[in-house]
Amino acid sequence: MSKESQKRKGIHQIAQLARVSIGTVDRALHGRPGINPSTRQRILKIATQIGYSPNLAARALSIARANVRIGVCIPREIHFFYDQMWGGILDEERRASHLGVQFIHRPVHALGEHDTEAFEELVAQKVDGIILTAGNPAGLTPLIDEAEEKGIRVVCVSTDAPRSRRSSIVCVDPTLNGGIAGELMSKIVPANSQVAIVVGMLSAEDHRQKADGFTQALPKYSKDLEIVDVLEGHEDEIESFQKTSELLARFPDLAGLYVNTVNCLPVCQALVERGLAGRVKLVATDLFPEMATHLERGTITASIYQHPFRQAQIAVRVLADYLTNKTELPPCVHLSPGVIMASNFHLFREMRQSEVKLAI
Repeated sequence: MSKESQKRKGIHQIAQLARVSIGTVDRALHGRPGINPSTRQRILKIATQIGYSPNLAARALSIARANVRIGVCIPREIHFFYDQMWGGILDEERRASHLGVQFIHRPVHALGEHDTEAFEELVAQKVDGIILTAGNPAGLTPLIDEAEEKGIRVVCVSTDAPRSRRSSIVCVDPTLNGGIAGELMSKIVPANSQVAIVVGMLSAEDHRQKADGFTQALPKYSKDLEIVDVLEGHEDEIESFQKTSELLARFPDLAGLYVNTVNCLPVCQALVERGLAGRVKLVATDLFPEMATHLERGTITASIYQHPFRQAQIAVRVLADYLTNKTELPPCVHLSPGVIMASNFHLFREMRQSEVKLAI
């Protein structure tokens, strides 16, 4: 029997013993992403037990020669959300580093701030792929299209540039996100009530689509609710607090607020200062430790969770796997949003890991 035949037989035997697919065995044996760590360890243990040992050294040398470079351009602020995204990126970077992948970080301070310049810097660095949070889709679209024409694959994460020719998007579907918030709001406020939306910036595709999803869902589940305003807080705590305070003064009977970014603390502060915490039902977005008290006290009724750590982790994984292993790059990866309430917030990653330490 030839060595190649023995190799195929060994892989089939491992797959049968581990009760997984041959593809999963291949990922485990060659250190590829896309496999649960416990499954990887189980497969490697079985491979050791049957005396199977692929030529990993030759593969590692081949990958090292490929010299794959991935650029990362996501914001640092608002740190509540983007700390989690950076955590997911760095976690997956550690997994990909042994594949010979190099990472170049060009973070921007805030969403949509100087991201076109950062993107151009990464292209000039001759990267093979870019992971991007597209806060300024209008400005980024021609740059993304030009990069793709050069063979630089662009994966958007969290918020999209949908009119560009980017290769992939990893996110929670923002329209669905807003739709869930709208349905939830219809069930927690009285009939014939007034509600409002606080967004970051309507120029960001993610924020705009969430607002649209909320607006479309609300009349489907309650025809008696009126959206009286859509505020842009521009992810600025002072601006968000002032605009929310003015809104509450203009509409003293306001029954509900939907904050479709993670920047909910200034909205909570405005509700508390006006004595409206708990009376005005607040549906927030995502989770961070400072929200815990507001959930426990009822200032926040619920929050729509977007898996920021997981989004970033998947974005790195699919791009690195494509560049190193020529696997298919999915055009979109949509994660299912979750609903956080006082009864379950302690189960989420952000509560188990109150501080993400970044090594960037």
